[in-house]
Amino acid sequence: MAVFVALGAFLMTLFGGWTAQRVTDRRHLVLGLAGGLMLGVVGLDLLPEAMRAAGEEIFGVPQALLLFVGGFLVAHLVERLLAGRQAAHGGDPQGGGGHGAAPGKDGRVPQLGVTAAAAMVGHSVMDGIALGAAFQIGSGMGTAVALAVIAHDFADGFNTYTLTSLYGNDRRKAIMMLVADAVAPVLGAASTLLFTLPEEVLGSYLGFFGGALLYLAAAEILPEAHHEHPARSTLLCTVLGVVFIWLVVGFAG
Repeated sequence: MAVFVALGAFLMTLFGGWTAQRVTDRRHLVLGLAGGLMLGVVGLDLLPEAMRAAGEEIFGVPQALLLFVGGFLVAHLVERLLAGRQAAHGGDPQGGGGHGAAPGKDGRVPQLGVTAAAAMVGHSVMDGIALGAAFQIGSGMGTAVALAVIAHDFADGFNTYTLTSLYGNDRRKAIMMLVADAVAPVLGAASTLLFTLPEEVLGSYLGFFGGALLYLAAAEILPEAHHEHPARSTLLCTVLGVVFIWLVVGFAG
């Protein structure tokens, strides 16, 4: 049952990526919406779930929050390392000028976009595992998790395509990462036929991934959205992204 439901997540992820691809003529609005979706997913979905599953304190701080900060710092470190490596090899992003390249932004590193998208793929695998685990508990729990996964996989597909193309990767690579992200929850759900993931491990992962995702939204996506088009419409798209995730979480709960 979980694998069948995961096919809905597969289709929703592809639809999210298709939407991001079709509105590239309004790139600042796409990035503004992506930033809002990412902020909403982190603050309203990932972090609360991580706190519930891995809230045991370590030296006065919940484990999930420690991993959240760790994920933020690791994302920052990876970006700085990749940017330094790129500068040492000439300073120009590889693949610059491809579809989705960031205009006027020296030092954009295509590998970082692929790395970020790969993290989204890993997250989608965990979505599938969570879906399978929920159906192991019961059909009611499985249905609730299925609604949440399918609904927010639109945002996952949208963000995977946007993250890959933002750093100068061409359209073919962005689509490749999108397809990988769409297949991931199906594989994750299928894997639960073989094993069960402890809840604390899942919560710890969600905290770490949430920190990394917040860094990308706050340090990369939103600044780029307002770089050339500091318009109210861009800000509105960001707010709408957050509200959308809020509604998804509310209805799924």
